[in-house]
Amino acid sequence: MSTKPDATGRTIDRSDQLDIIVDRRLRHDGQRYTTQRRALIDVLAEADAPLTLPQLLERSAGLAQSSAYRNLAVLERAGVVHRIVTSDDHARWELTEDLTEHHHHLICRGCGDVTDFTVPTDIERRLDDALADAASVAGFDATHHRLDLVGLCSRCQ
Repeated sequence: MSTKPDATGRTIDRSDQLDIIVDRRLRHDGQRYTTQRRALIDVLAEADAPLTLPQLLERSAGLAQSSAYRNLAVLERAGVVHRIVTSDDHARWELTEDLTEHHHHLICRGCGDVTDFTVPTDIERRLDDALADAASVAGFDATHHRLDLVGLCSRCQ
């Protein structure tokens, strides 16, 4: 697990850093970092892809579906999680990019699976430039981008 010194020079691990950031964002939104919200964050931090609510509930025993939905809505509003809507019955959630790393999604229109992917830095730079040009033409001030490729995964082809 990665570590980083805090303001006092004490080393804190990545999960502690994440908890500090999430707590600050929730407090800024007038919310508390409850045990159930922490459980959701822990599951999402360990996941290698965005998760559906059933997957979240399966990985975090003791969470009720109704409270998980409410807590995900609070976490989304506070800028901690991002919801991805696909073609199936379940949205998927992941930590926001600023808490993880910049990436894109492959979204299957057949089964709804979402897979994260990254591109090499030079391609990402060209993509940024092309999108900035498109935004500029439209008179839009873009702060970042998300790229979702929609198609069929190998299982659904």
